[in-house]
Amino acid sequence: MAMRIETRLLHAGAEPDPVSGAVAPPLILSTTFARHPDGTPLGGHTYIRESNPTQDRVEAALAAAEGGEAALVFASGMAAGVTLLETLPAGARILLPDDVYYGYRVAAADLLAQRGVRTDFVAMDDPAALDRALGAGAALVWIETPSNPLMKITDLRVAAARARASGATVLVDNTFATPVLQRPLELGADVVLHATTKYIGGHSDVAGGALVFARRGPLLEKTRHVRHIGGAIASPFDSWLVLRGLRTLAVRIRAQSASAGVVAAVLADPRAVSAVHYPGLAAHPGHEAARRQMESFGAMISFQLKGGREAALATVAKAKLFIRATSLGGFESLIEHRASSEGVHSTTPQDLVRLSIGLEHPDDLLEDLVQALA
Repeated sequence: MAMRIETRLLHAGAEPDPVSGAVAPPLILSTTFARHPDGTPLGGHTYIRESNPTQDRVEAALAAAEGGEAALVFASGMAAGVTLLETLPAGARILLPDDVYYGYRVAAADLLAQRGVRTDFVAMDDPAALDRALGAGAALVWIETPSNPLMKITDLRVAAARARASGATVLVDNTFATPVLQRPLELGADVVLHATTKYIGGHSDVAGGALVFARRGPLLEKTRHVRHIGGAIASPFDSWLVLRGLRTLAVRIRAQSASAGVVAAVLADPRAVSAVHYPGLAAHPGHEAARRQMESFGAMISFQLKGGREAALATVAKAKLFIRATSLGGFESLIEHRASSEGVHSTTPQDLVRLSIGLEHPDDLLEDLVQALA
């Protein structure tokens, strides 16, 4: 039976506990598991760094949500991404977006370069730029759409087809969109990355990451091996919290996305704001591509101020309802001067403010922004 995304989110990995009959999934905290006299595992698990029952449930649910054959979960989104990058051999070349999440920019400079992995940064929203970069060969093409923090949109179907035709593996960071709004595996990606800390967790109380693989095969097994040896696992309790958050993801992200559209439209007022980066606006250069590949446009907005860095810092400082904090995707709305949060490696414009729209009424959020911009 083919199920729609809402149903998959609710029921994947949600079988009643066979021992107690509990409908809510049990939280199994054991780090080690008993064996039969012949040494085989009593219940299919041996040690927490390899697998555990709660992790099995959330991996099944995430694979179902994205339409993949398998998933692996990790201690954080960065742990997930870096673990996959660790599977690349010395001498490999990868392509990262020019607006990639800053943590991967740091990883490329501080970790990959030491291992002899070459990284080039590409404007992924420009097919011609991607074609030129692919001409020199690439083992991995990393796509982030919408991007963080400039909200650039990459046409996934086009980019994935060109990358795979060149022999590259295609990874898409789907953290901002979630599988509710965008499913990259259906558009040609090989792997989807999530920081489950964000929308999937949804309550600002859990750290986690995930990789969902379109197909079982060598890349999945190499990544599983690196996770096992490196120990970048998700704890059972964090796995349980991510699974809980996944159940309400569809209703949360749709409500947040609707509110973000209202907020972005008003922010387009040119008196104080020089640019608004939100793919739901018709003027956004990636609007048509986003409309084709996304159900709606997400709940992340960034904007730039005519008064520069000082105006951006002042706006953030004057916010009252928005909480001044980094991260995103929780039920509460957050505001930050993004360049300050990213630190010395930041390439973000100094006049940029990033918003994560929560579940408050959009009119209340607008009132707060109007007074903060005044």
